[in-house]
Amino acid sequence: MTRGATLSVPGQRHRPLQRPMTRGVHHLVLCTDDMKKTIDFYVDVVGAPLIHVMKVPPGLGLGPRNRGNPPYENCRHYFFDMGNDSMLAFFEIPKGAESQHNRNAIGAMQHVAFVVTASQFAGLEARLRQHGVQYIPSVEQGPGMFGIYFYDPHGTRLEFACQPEDGDEQQIVGFFTQTKSQARAELESLPGVTDEWVARRLSAMPGQD
Repeated sequence: MTRGATLSVPGQRHRPLQRPMTRGVHHLVLCTDDMKKTIDFYVDVVGAPLIHVMKVPPGLGLGPRNRGNPPYENCRHYFFDMGNDSMLAFFEIPKGAESQHNRNAIGAMQHVAFVVTASQFAGLEARLRQHGVQYIPSVEQGPGMFGIYFYDPHGTRLEFACQPEDGDEQQIVGFFTQTKSQARAELESLPGVTDEWVARRLSAMPGQD
C-alpha cells in the first residue's frame, strides 16, 4: 500500500460481493546471489520457516526446455513458509551474473508486505533491533493500517503490515475494499478513459455505492 492512499474507514468495511478467480498467492519468487545469507535472514529475522530445498533439474536452465527458470544450470530454488498457506521462494543467481534491479523500474517488484497480527507486531520489531536490521519504525498508512519498512540483505524492500484493531484476525480484503463512490474520482482521473469505461469498472467492483 503506498503512503497517502485512501483506506476504508474502520467500522465501514465492505465484504466483496464477487469471488476472485484465484484463491491467493501460491508462491512469490525473488532472486538472491547468496542462499545461505537469505536463509539466515528469512528464518532468523522474518521468522519464515525453510520448508523445501532443491536444484532445478539439469537441462531446464538453458535451451528450449526452460519453463521460465533463470537461464542457469543447477540453479538452487528454495521455499519458505510465508504463512496462510502461501510460500516465498528464491532462485540463487551466480554471483556477478546479473545487476542489482531498480525496485521502482516498470515491471519490477517495489516491495513485499507480510501480514502481521497485533500480537506479533511489537515482537517482530524487536527481532529487527536484535539482529541489527535498520528499519523505518511503525508508520500509519491510513486509518487503522500500520507498517514497518526494512530491507533484506540483497536490497529487497519488505514491510510488516498490521491492522491493530483486527487483533489476531486480520481481514485484508475487507479492510481495503472501497465504496464505488470512493473509487470514482480516482478512476476518472486516468488519462484516456470514458464515462462508459469508468461505469463498467465501477460496476465490477465489489464495494457498495
